[in-house]
Amino acid sequence: MIETRLTRALNLRHPIISAPMAFAAGGALAAAVTAAGGLGLIGGGYGDRNWLEQQYATAGNQRVGVGFITWSLAQSPAVLTMALDHKPAAVMLSFGDPRPFAAEIHNAGATLICQCQTRAHIRDAIAANAAIIVAQGSEAGGHGSTRGTLSLVPEAADLLAALAPETLLLAAGGIGDGRGLAAALMLGADGVLLGTRLWAATEAMVSPRHHAAIVNATGDDTIRTNTVDIARELAWPPDFSARVMRNAFTNRWHGKEAALKQELPTEAPRYRAAFAAGDPDHTGVWFGEAAGVIHAIEPAATIIDRMSTEAASLLARHART
Repeated sequence: MIETRLTRALNLRHPIISAPMAFAAGGALAAAVTAAGGLGLIGGGYGDRNWLEQQYATAGNQRVGVGFITWSLAQSPAVLTMALDHKPAAVMLSFGDPRPFAAEIHNAGATLICQCQTRAHIRDAIAANAAIIVAQGSEAGGHGSTRGTLSLVPEAADLLAALAPETLLLAAGGIGDGRGLAAALMLGADGVLLGTRLWAATEAMVSPRHHAAIVNATGDDTIRTNTVDIARELAWPPDFSARVMRNAFTNRWHGKEAALKQELPTEAPRYRAAFAAGDPDHTGVWFGEAAGVIHAIEPAATIIDRMSTEAASLLARHART
């Protein structure tokens, strides 16, 4: 076991929270992460109420949380109220100003987690009285920005030490094994938010062919692009792009975004059909640079136990030198 401020604050065995990955982090994954000694978050994504209800039911009696894409939540804030009715342990807000939702989350007794990609985001999260801030580097799968994890995490740690020393810090982006967890703690984080590594868990809502793709991929096989959002006809803020696997879809359209927009009547249905079919070549395959250290699809408990054991060994070895 690795004890940190995070494990003490949330009563965890391991300093690991699972990322609320839209469409992948359902109730089964969140429950498995919590059962393994971390904290699992359901991916609230774009605010599908029926889907969220189903995932809470799947999570059963496990203590889990939920995460939302903040700019999308602003379009349907009642979804937050519905989610809070389930008494989540934590609510994570990403990709937008958290302050309009902070009071409701605090009043419900949930821990507010804010994912941040810049110093300005961190200051907004402090203003919202976030209990936990996630410093997300561009290595992460899914949406993010341009800062790298290695430099952002210690800078965030220093900023929090100066402005909000009681606020906990998680690292995210490119963390896929015990080395990454140990490094995050050495950089000043209290734990990690784990995305891609748990996207490759057996409990994740990911098609078998997409899972097979990550096992055969390296970090070089990913790309930051806006093409997946154009094809899905989602109006993401321009400061954010998505990291996905390079494939026939990204090879065809990355750098040709204007042409893709012109072809949406054909390409949008084709993209959605490919995703529904689990086609790894003609749709978005949502993993990050941690793919290079992932060699098998395993249960979440196996992943978390091994990662924590490896990190503890590495930290103990460092302490002896």
